[in-house]
Amino acid sequence: MSDEIDQQSGVREENLDRRKVLGLMAGAAIGVPLIAATDALAASPAPASKGKEKDASPAPAASGGATIAPGEYTLPPLPYPKNALDGYLSAEILEIHHDIHHAGYVRGLNKAIADLAAAREKGDFSNVKALERSLAFNGSGHVLHSLYWNSMSPKGGGEPKGALKKAIESSFGSVDAFRKHFAAATKAAEASAWGVLAYEPLGKRLVVIAAEDHQNMSVQGAVPLLCCDVWEHAYYLRYKSNRASYVDGFFDVINWDYASERFAKI
Repeated sequence: MSDEIDQQSGVREENLDRRKVLGLMAGAAIGVPLIAATDALAASPAPASKGKEKDASPAPAASGGATIAPGEYTLPPLPYPKNALDGYLSAEILEIHHDIHHAGYVRGLNKAIADLAAAREKGDFSNVKALERSLAFNGSGHVLHSLYWNSMSPKGGGEPKGALKKAIESSFGSVDAFRKHFAAATKAAEASAWGVLAYEPLGKRLVVIAAEDHQNMSVQGAVPLLCCDVWEHAYYLRYKSNRASYVDGFFDVINWDYASERFAKI
């Protein structure tokens, strides 16, 4: 199977030094672009001394309103065992997807941040366009993957409840209409893409975003509530080219409780 991450961010498939990240990596952050709308980006772990785990809580404010410089981004652990979604996705798929592909975005993001810092230090911005592309590509990949793992649950499926259900009915007409819209947009998104349910604060409505190449086709300022990854590495080992069956199955594991928690924070 081709490795899209290796081709685009130049990372190798290697054993990972897994670090436990405290707290939820994909908590809501209000009023920021889609590519940075979870605290996986909005609140990086603060630097830690050698041999100790990084603290994933937001960096505290220093005197004068400044903040302590953020540390490196880390790979969040899966919120369930790798075989927990076996009726939908195999443990092998989750291991490849999380330990190789998602980890590749984390490494690529840290490299982009470091390269941009070096450019500022040298005052040499001749390569800034490529570096900003790398930041957008890897940053979007890290944020959306952090959200994706939590968008599914072995206890998922069913119907949304409470305020989220009312918002879906208000924005899409009915929960069934949302399902059909989300499934159609996600299946039709070209190449490497995502289906995203997001809250758009200016219009105060929910929207479906088909984010192609995941740093593109976003609605700036929209806050994602859940997402479905339709890059081929997310499903190909089980579903081959049948993306439609994979997307339809997403609703059997969809984590409405997590989406509701994010919606409640907006």
